[in-house]
This record gives sequence, structure tokens and C-alpha cells, in this order.
Amino acid sequence: MFSFIISIFALIAGYFIYGKVVERIFRPDPSRVTPAVALNDGVDYVPMPTWKVYMIQFLNIAGTGPIFGAIMGAKFGPSCYLWIVLGSIFAGAVHDYFSGMLSMRQNGATYPEIVGKHIKGSRSIIVIFTTVLLLMVGTVFVYSPALILGDIAGDGTSKWVLIWVLIVLGYYIIATLLPIDKLIGRVYPLFAFALLFMAVSMMVCLFIKWPSLPEFWQGLGNRAPSVGVNGQNIFPCLFITVACGAVSGFHATQSPMMARCLRNEKMGRPVFFGSMITEGIVALVWAAVSSYFFFDGGMQECGLSSASAPQVVTAVCKNWLGVLGSILAILGVVAAPITSGDTALRGARLNIAEFFHVKQDKVVNRLLISLPIFAGVGLLLWFNVSNEDGFNVIWRYFGLCNQTLASIFLFAITAYLVRRNPAGWEFLIAAVPAVFMFAVCITFFCVDKTCLGLPAAWSQWLGLGSAVIGAAGLSIWVASQKRKAKI
Repeated sequence: MFSFIISIFALIAGYFIYGKVVERIFRPDPSRVTPAVALNDGVDYVPMPTWKVYMIQFLNIAGTGPIFGAIMGAKFGPSCYLWIVLGSIFAGAVHDYFSGMLSMRQNGATYPEIVGKHIKGSRSIIVIFTTVLLLMVGTVFVYSPALILGDIAGDGTSKWVLIWVLIVLGYYIIATLLPIDKLIGRVYPLFAFALLFMAVSMMVCLFIKWPSLPEFWQGLGNRAPSVGVNGQNIFPCLFITVACGAVSGFHATQSPMMARCLRNEKMGRPVFFGSMITEGIVALVWAAVSSYFFFDGGMQECGLSSASAPQVVTAVCKNWLGVLGSILAILGVVAAPITSGDTALRGARLNIAEFFHVKQDKVVNRLLISLPIFAGVGLLLWFNVSNEDGFNVIWRYFGLCNQTLASIFLFAITAYLVRRNPAGWEFLIAAVPAVFMFAVCITFFCVDKTCLGLPAAWSQWLGLGSAVIGAAGLSIWVASQKRKAKI
């Protein structure tokens, strides 16, 4: 428990200390007219109160990510806490803050437009890459809640799962087409409150129970074999498994939506940096709860011999919080992924619309772009259903693509900071996590069974070699920019 408490305080300190450093480096201008005001179209550019933008941003980037990822990551032991804290402060929050603020400076530009501006020649490739990722997010967040709802409100057969798939997909179509303040702006703050309330309730229960959890000083080695997960190295698997609770490229596809709703640049730190830190706290809570579940008798207390991430959520909530816990569990494992899925597909619509310069003020234009998006989701759903391991395959590729997007965006931030001040050191706040995530993604691609499948024992050397290559390439580019600045 002491490692958990230290980690909570470290995250809070990170917001107030490092958050101010990052804000000072970016230099927000409170007198600058934001896109929400200058380009207000009543659909995607809509000024909203800061508290509401914060709640929507938090739910957009969170979903079940900080819950499911933290539960699976907790199996690795207290090293999971360390990654959540360091990743959230020095990688995730920097990534999310700049994705929102750079979007505001580029009139609400989407991820591909921002990256295309700062990494020359990448725009078209990034549009395809991010759109495919968003389609995968939409697919897994249609199928996973439909499976759960098929058990809760049905008999669990494929017929009921299909019924719920169609219902969820129908909601996605409506949410993607409607103005952002008509549905998302009204419903999301309630779901965000439910997620936060559930996390606070879990934290209170932890302090009451005061379980004996693994601590930092007891070793940071992999504890996964003790809970039946073998053959996974902490590097790189932990850094792919715990994504949304530390750093996630998906966040950079969501931040521009809220960048189009903020009235003042000074609110960027509480909204973008603050949402990531809040998500880190939620992830820490669930990592601690899961550590108790896996390592200190929680599994036996809940009457389970083994459990998946959704089962851990529902079992712990019901056992610790009773009827209220059951309701919150449903909100957590059903509503949360749905609210990430609909904004993912909305983000895909904005990506395509911006690439082809199609205005979104008319419903017919939004529908024209949305139809192929939902056709793509339908194809991926068919792959899910027709292949026994389809869901797991899509999820693993999603994890790799997600962290690759994070690495790319961190490199884009680096490029922005280098060009703004070639002689300065500020670019390091993005360059260091960019190189690290580059090494994580390359290593995971090399050793994962669904990719190259090289021996897991090579992970450390592959990671070191990737980091050296990434750092060397970046250093050469930075030196070239410094030479250009002197000319």
C-alpha cells in the first residue's frame, strides 16, 4: 500500500510541478482567439464550459483503458505503478497537452494535419494509419460491450450478441453525426463522474482493507507467472499493455475534438495535462485493486479461481460495493468503451473530412463520409465473429498501432520545439519519451507472436539497439536544424 500511496502523491505533484514546466515551454496566450470562438459552426466547433470540456476529454481518453490495461499490467507487479507514474507525467501528459494545444494553434487540426505539418511528407500515410486505428477502436468497443450486454440483458447466445452489436452500432451512427454539444456534451460528463466515483470508492475500500500489496523495495521483477501468465517480459509487454493509463496515441486523435471547444488557451493544462494525470490516478487505483485480487487473496474473496479484466471489475465492484457497485460496474465495462468508440469514429470522420477539405456543417456531408467508416467497422466485426481469435488479434494490433502513434506524435512535438528554438533544450521533454516508445514498439513488433515472433530473450538487446538507432537518427536531424538556423 505504501508504494501505491507514494505513486498517487507523485502523480499529483507531477501535475503541479512538471505541468507548469511544460506549460511554460509551450507559452499559452490567454488573449488569443481560440478556434471554438473564431470558427464556431454549431457542430464540431462549439464553445463549452471548461469543466464540461475536461469531463468529456477525460472520458474520451479513458474509456476502459486505465481499467483493463491496469488490471492486466498489475500482473507484472509493482513495476506497473512505476510505469503509470513516470509514463503519465513525462510521456502521456506531455503528449496529450501538446496534441490539444498544437491543434488549437492550427485551427482545431486533427492528428494527421498536425503531424504532417511538423514531419514533412507524412500526412497521407498518417491519415490512413490513424483512420485504421480509429476503426479498430470502434470495432473492439462495439464488440466487447455487446458481449457483456448479451449476458446481462439476454441469454449470452450469438443471437443476443448480434442484437446488441446492432444497437451499439446504431448509437455510434447517431453520435457521430450529431453536433458535439447535443449528445456527447450532455451525456459524457455523467459517465465521467461515474468512472471517477467508482475509482474513489475503490480507493476508500483499499484504505479500509489495507491489503498487503507488492512494494517497490520487494523487487520490480515480473510476477506474472504466479497468476498464470508466462513468457511475457516486462520490456516491452508492460509498456504496450498499460497504454491509456500512461501514454496512448489514441489520445492525440481525441484531443483535437476538445481543442475545438475550449474558450481560452490557459485552460489547456487542466483539460489536457490534467485529464491524463486523472487517468493515471484511475489506473493506479485499479492496479492496486488488481494486485490485491491477484496476490493477496482477493480472488478467493470474490469466489473466483481465475478472471479476465471485465470479470475482475464486476466481481470486485459487486463484492465491495453491493448493488451500487453492480451499477457502476455496468457503467465502467459497458458505457466507458461505448463512449470511447463513438468519439473514435467521430475522429475518423474528422480525419477524412479535413484531408479531403469537406465542410461538416451539413448533415449530408457528415453522412457521406460516415458511410464508408461504418462499412469498415462492419468488415472488422465480421472478421471478429468469423475467426475464433479475431478479437484478440485486432486488440494486439491495436495496442501496437496505438503506441506507434504515440511515438510518432512525440517526434512531431520534438520537431515543433526544435524548429521554434534550435539552440534550446526544450525539445528533450518530447524527444526522450519519443525514443523510448520507439524502442518499445520496435521490440514488441520483433518478439510478439502475431508479428515477427523472435525469441523473447532478445528483448533487451532489441530495445537497446532500437533506442540507439532512434536517438542517433534524431540527433542527426536536430544537428541539421541547428546548422540551418545559423545560415
